[in-house]
Amino acid sequence: MQDLCGKVAVVTGAGSGLGQEIALACAREGMRLVLADINRAALDDTVRRLAGAEQVCCMCDVADAASVEALAVTAWQQWGGVHLLFNNAGVLSAGPVWSMTVEDWKWIFDVNVMGVVHGIRSFVPRMRAAGQPAHVVNTASLAGLMTMPGSSAYCASKHAVVAISECLAGELRDEGSSIGVSVLCPAFVPTRIADAQRYRPAVALGDDPLTVAYREQTGRAVQSGRISAAEVADMTLAAVKSGEFYIITHPKSRAAIAARHAAMLGPASS
Repeated sequence: MQDLCGKVAVVTGAGSGLGQEIALACAREGMRLVLADINRAALDDTVRRLAGAEQVCCMCDVADAASVEALAVTAWQQWGGVHLLFNNAGVLSAGPVWSMTVEDWKWIFDVNVMGVVHGIRSFVPRMRAAGQPAHVVNTASLAGLMTMPGSSAYCASKHAVVAISECLAGELRDEGSSIGVSVLCPAFVPTRIADAQRYRPAVALGDDPLTVAYREQTGRAVQSGRISAAEVADMTLAAVKSGEFYIITHPKSRAAIAARHAAMLGPASS
């Protein structure tokens, strides 16, 4: 998809962070937008930053299949089609495996995994029926290619997003579809994802020392990111134009990914 001007992009989690910057980057390309978020005030902030770009906004809970289906219906009613889908909304919670509540696991998987699944199920069949070139970008994370202590649920959810994206790409390729797929795998980017607890189920956070330490460590790591959300958004659109599947935004992370794969394979047999 070399020329994005005039195309329609749907962005979930568009109210802040990476989703907001993706929306702004799409607007700079001259795209028409369908912006979705669970937070109305945050969504309004994105609209103020768009400086008159053609857009429609929808409240959407990606964990709810009906809400995502309504988003797709709105997109087709408003613009007659969608060319670029960013399944971007995501949440994060930290703590050791044994202290993460069942509610935490369900919340993280409902948003991070089922949010992507709902997006694919509501939008991809419509894209296929339209028969036009289109592209799906699923936001995973470096945590979808690596693991780190204190992030079991998040890492597991993002590994699932990578796997879903790989399967989707293969399935579309097997039918000769003109729909491309990318999976976005950034490392730490300064956003408010570490504050996602504000959307967390109303269950007490663990307060044991290790849980607190992991939570604080995660917050510091996110804010220490050296590449901005705006830079990641620009990299993402460039990757869509060039048809890249894995979008790995932080060059230094490649060595860690390679080391992990080497450890999996073990010493070469003689």
